[in-house]
Amino acid sequence: MTDLTLNDGRGMPQLGLGTYQIPDAQVAAVVRAGLDLGFRLVDTAALYHNERGVGEGLGNDDVWVTTKLWHDQHGDAAAALDASLALLGREHVDLYLIHWPHPAGGRFVDAWKTLIELRARGLAQSIGVSNFLPEHLDAIIDATGVVPAVNQIELHPTFQQRDVQDANRAHGIVTQSWSPLGQGATLKDERIVRIAGDVGATPAQVIIAWHLAKGLSVIPKAGDLNHLASNWGAQEVRLSDEQIAAIDAMDDPDGRMGPDPREM
Repeated sequence: MTDLTLNDGRGMPQLGLGTYQIPDAQVAAVVRAGLDLGFRLVDTAALYHNERGVGEGLGNDDVWVTTKLWHDQHGDAAAALDASLALLGREHVDLYLIHWPHPAGGRFVDAWKTLIELRARGLAQSIGVSNFLPEHLDAIIDATGVVPAVNQIELHPTFQQRDVQDANRAHGIVTQSWSPLGQGATLKDERIVRIAGDVGATPAQVIIAWHLAKGLSVIPKAGDLNHLASNWGAQEVRLSDEQIAAIDAMDDPDGRMGPDPREM
């Protein structure tokens, strides 16, 4: 497995296991199966209401753990992280993210200041953000001088957010892709299906391989062993420059499937 070097000097696994919408009662088994395959990054969030199950699945394994701060706790991020750590059964997380900027609440800069303090205390070894647009990044960096290590954003072939990727790159921030496969229509797209046939892989593997080839961190969700194994196997898929360019050309500026960070 490849590691990406963050701007704080730490190495983060490039491919991880997402747990969004996996119920607390089921997620421990999924995480355990993922670790058995070789996954070494597990992503969760307070909003997912499955941190306890994730912690059970992790056990005492040395695994990169990411969780996130929901915007109803922007004013008390320290207490929120304490609650997450208690559920996870961990003394610290590897990465703590502000889940959404929630600009209407007006507290994301305050939240970022607290995350900086939490990193200094060793409770979060790296800190970052999720769903931050360039203007949100500028606001927290201008206020503190501290640059996030990661910005986790919606990113898939039909919504590539190149402006956000460019801003991340300019700041030395690793871009991490959530909803990396898009939805069912993307997996059935004839361009993806054609490439999958040419390289002897599944459509999902092709899309994950594209993320990896672009230098993105990627956290696909899988709810069963077959999908987990397929996602893990995507690391063996090699795409040509032409195939990567064909997927690049699928970008649609109007392809957003999740909420707009300006309105969330």
